[in-house]
Amino acid sequence: MANENQLSTATAFVVEHNGPHLITNYHVVAARNPITGDNLHPSGAWPDEVIVLHNVAGQLGAWQPRKEPVRNAAGPLWLEHPTHGRRVDVVALPLTQLSGVKLHAHSLDKGVDLAIGVAQGVSIIGFPFGQTGGGLLGVWVQGTIATEPSINFDELPCFLVDSRTRPGQSGSPVLLYRDGGMIPMADGGVSMFAGPIEKLLGVYSGRINEQSDLGIVWRREVIAEIIDGGNRASD
Repeated sequence: MANENQLSTATAFVVEHNGPHLITNYHVVAARNPITGDNLHPSGAWPDEVIVLHNVAGQLGAWQPRKEPVRNAAGPLWLEHPTHGRRVDVVALPLTQLSGVKLHAHSLDKGVDLAIGVAQGVSIIGFPFGQTGGGLLGVWVQGTIATEPSINFDELPCFLVDSRTRPGQSGSPVLLYRDGGMIPMADGGVSMFAGPIEKLLGVYSGRINEQSDLGIVWRREVIAEIIDGGNRASD
């Protein structure tokens, strides 16, 4: 939002790490290209707040909008990567308007050490074109890991996925989700799980260009680095 006018819609999710933080992309809260700095909105407007749809406490599936400022007179309020700055297209915005809200946060813990590699299927959960699923829940879009997830793409802490994503899915959590059963583990073995299991892999930030279905996923580790670094953005 800018001066009470909507600029765009996007996706975000919550993590609890040194307090609750909203995780999304730099280009969402700044409306600027993270590489060139060019404004992404035809009006040239700078966002001053975001409206977040939160779960109402005790009423799963009921939603309440809350306004969160993204900048004040001193500048941006979001945190950016301590080493790469806005080149890592991920930000953490401390949440302040949480009275009557129930958070369902994603975990940054390493958790179960599942095997992760190229050609594996992943789920990208967001709101393409601002569309929602039933009950205003997110839309699960499938993709496959396209580059080695542990090796930096373009010398940055990210990897590529092959998926037909669209505007509005920027800031989506990318999950490795399995229904259960025999699941391959990172050590080469397999483990039996009686029910669904998931692992947060990272944050989706859009396709490498408009002609490609290859999209960028920033690894989960950058979220903790951003929050622990505590670096307020300079612009």
